[in-house]
Amino acid sequence: MTNRRGPGRPPKLDRDNFETRDALIRCGTEVLTEQGFMATGIDSILKRVGVPKGSFYHYFESKEAFGRAVLDNYATFFARKLDRWLLDESLSPLERLAAFAQDAKVGMARYDYRRGCMVGNMGQEVSVLPEGFRAVLEGIFVDWQARLATCLREAQCCGELAAHADCAELAAFFWIGWEGAVLRARLVQSEIPLNTFIAGFLRGLPQ
Repeated sequence: MTNRRGPGRPPKLDRDNFETRDALIRCGTEVLTEQGFMATGIDSILKRVGVPKGSFYHYFESKEAFGRAVLDNYATFFARKLDRWLLDESLSPLERLAAFAQDAKVGMARYDYRRGCMVGNMGQEVSVLPEGFRAVLEGIFVDWQARLATCLREAQCCGELAAHADCAELAAFFWIGWEGAVLRARLVQSEIPLNTFIAGFLRGLPQ
């Protein structure tokens, strides 16, 4: 006898189902760092993971729900990456920021500049995304800004950055410029835009 779930109740997922769901999210994360959400076909992701066509809605109630899960996964991954560099006490605060940029350059080169920033990619198509994405994307940027602002305040404490500097404003400026540099690096398939931006940002900090 087949058990049917009541209306409005989520499906009961066993361990294999959780593993498949995680595999779909990981694959979606890879794909969405290369292309936009609207251009991403669910069928192609199912094929890459080896999940039968038509099974998608067993794991996610909609493509939007899938996109939100993938975006949450990316945000968690990137926040951990930021913490790994920006909280590294073996480096001075501004050296940490330079090390983050260097790591990003290595990562982009590893994938031949096909992959960029998922948040930036989705931000470019926000006018055609479901409305709920707008607040989520902005919230991620605000979180990144806060993490960097904390690092910049440490730079003030150790004399790398002028005491009068507005760390929150500098952090917001960094992410606006960095996302543009990532986009340009993908366009020209070179780390030069990243080098140009990080050098200019650090050089322009008030001392």
